[in-house]
Amino acid sequence: MTAAKPSPMAKAASLALVPATPRSAAVIEHAQYLTFMLEKEVFAIGILAIKEIIEYHDLTPVPMMPDWIRGVINLRGAVVPVLDLSARFGRRSTQVTKRTCIVIVEVETGEERQVVGVAVDAVNQVLTIPESDIEPPPAFGAKIRTDFIFGMGKVDGRFVVLLNTNQVLSIDEITDFEASNADVDGPLDEA
Repeated sequence: MTAAKPSPMAKAASLALVPATPRSAAVIEHAQYLTFMLEKEVFAIGILAIKEIIEYHDLTPVPMMPDWIRGVINLRGAVVPVLDLSARFGRRSTQVTKRTCIVIVEVETGEERQVVGVAVDAVNQVLTIPESDIEPPPAFGAKIRTDFIFGMGKVDGRFVVLLNTNQVLSIDEITDFEASNADVDGPLDEA
């Protein structure tokens, strides 16, 4: 009897959860990033922000949210919002396939930390990128907002977009969106 071959998602998930060598945040010489696909482009998030990777499953939609918020999931009793990064970048929504998954990320919101799910087309691998191979974000020409980009990682002669998770997954923008909707809609009239 042969052992079952682990899926690419399971392999990436196990790699993503390997703890990084402890270092001072100011003296990081090499950092690890989880790479993933969005519409055939490679993006990456630092693995220290990643809690886990789960299979994409049914979400509960939440009314009056921006298009880039897919809904919420129940993650071990916690309500976790799930964002569609492709839609967040002003592109078409992620098409759900067998490789679509949700990357659970922890972001800083002021003095608190918030857990957010990110729907991506597919998870690739964990890469170690030396600090010397990370260029600053481009001032123009990027297909996404430049404040969403932490840097451009050079990997095998190509660039990988390293995302600034605290900007891309900003809970403040969601809150601002909710507040602007409440201002526009006003209180409901009772009939």
